[in-house]
Amino acid sequence: MSDSNWRPEGSEQQDTSSTGADKDFSGQPLEVRTNKEWRLIEKVVLGLFKEQRRARRWGIFFKLATLGYFIVILLLAWPSAETELGTKDHVALIDLKGVIADGEEASADAINASLRDAFADAHAKAVILRINSPGGSPVQAGQIYDEIKRLRGLHPDKKLYAVIDDIGASGGYYVAAAADDIYADKASIVGSIGVISSGFGFVQLMDKLGVERRTMTSGKYKNLLDPFSPRSEEIDQRWQAMLDVTHQQFIDEVKKGRGDRLKDAPDLFTGMVWTGQQAVTLGLIDGLGSVDSVAREVVGLDEVQDYAPEMSPWQKLTREFGVSVGRGVSQQLGLDLPLMH
Repeated sequence: MSDSNWRPEGSEQQDTSSTGADKDFSGQPLEVRTNKEWRLIEKVVLGLFKEQRRARRWGIFFKLATLGYFIVILLLAWPSAETELGTKDHVALIDLKGVIADGEEASADAINASLRDAFADAHAKAVILRINSPGGSPVQAGQIYDEIKRLRGLHPDKKLYAVIDDIGASGGYYVAAAADDIYADKASIVGSIGVISSGFGFVQLMDKLGVERRTMTSGKYKNLLDPFSPRSEEIDQRWQAMLDVTHQQFIDEVKKGRGDRLKDAPDLFTGMVWTGQQAVTLGLIDGLGSVDSVAREVVGLDEVQDYAPEMSPWQKLTREFGVSVGRGVSQQLGLDLPLMH
């Protein structure tokens, strides 16, 4: 027997067992099988990733398509100001509702902008200012009053009618007095030609609590109307004089606007309010009616178009935030401005 053919006894058994240690039951080496498994897992993961990305793309596409569809529908269904207001003759309607104040829906800026648009539109044959307001700032009310007078002077052939809804009192009536004619419901609240300034005093409460007020000012009247300081007769007289001046300004503008239609009633300028039916006899208004009846029977048109500006949700949010901050600052400073309210 040659050396090349000689093997120790049991060596074949050892070779077989050693080779089998690197193979699985299928006879494939473990390293090869492991690589195949990883490649298979990689393909599955990549396939899932591609499918997920494809589904996400289609989801975005369908969302954008749906959004675009609704935008197109809204644009088609929402007529523009030119197509809505410029096609035929109509009566322009402007709403003045709520407290008349800067930053509010019934601010001079908002109302005056709508008034200018209405008077500038050749198809608006008349303007109706619908008032539902208890009053507010004499400054804001005065600015609306002045703008109405100015626009009436520029457009003498275009009438402006004030129609009082639930209430047209104080500053609300101040604005109405600038109109050509005033109408109201028989149960509307009309009048309150006066000015008010109110507040609270906490001096006695602070004394009971043992709280001492410490304030330093560089002016004699800088601490005017401080609710934590005792009242002063001199301050009361000065403040009352200012209220009287504002009240007289109110009276003068009402007389100027209403003229000889006002009756000589003793309580007319005392801040008293009346129903619409009573206001007719006092000359505060010219008749009873609503927006529709005035448009139909006085102007002679059935078509009424709204010119009131709409505030966006963001504008409303910022307005409410600004008003809240302003009121908070006003309370902290002890300010209480006179109101036609």
